[in-house]
Amino acid sequence: MGVGVIMTIREAVENEFVDASIARIGREALYLYTPLCGTCILGETMLDIALQSGGTMPVSKLNINFAPRLRNDWQITSVPCLVILEQGRPVAKEYALRSVVDVHQWLRV
Repeated sequence: MGVGVIMTIREAVENEFVDASIARIGREALYLYTPLCGTCILGETMLDIALQSGGTMPVSKLNINFAPRLRNDWQITSVPCLVILEQGRPVAKEYALRSVVDVHQWLRV
């Protein structure tokens, strides 16, 4: 990342994460949410702030209502859920986004 580049949260679709033909390289995060969840809205705000500070892995978001296969395969129990992925596989899940500092720590590259 160059100086002055601000990362944003990209909206994803479920097939990007379940289709084995799409190679996922490195570390990234996927934020699972529902649109009417107040805690999810707050969590996304914290993610936005953490991304603006820089030094973080790429982050995508996905409405869990449109991701039944991921919800089942990854055993997502509630939202919001921040999933850390390595090579497209979940290695950590965080349900409690307590602060921007915590979120930034989880997203550090």
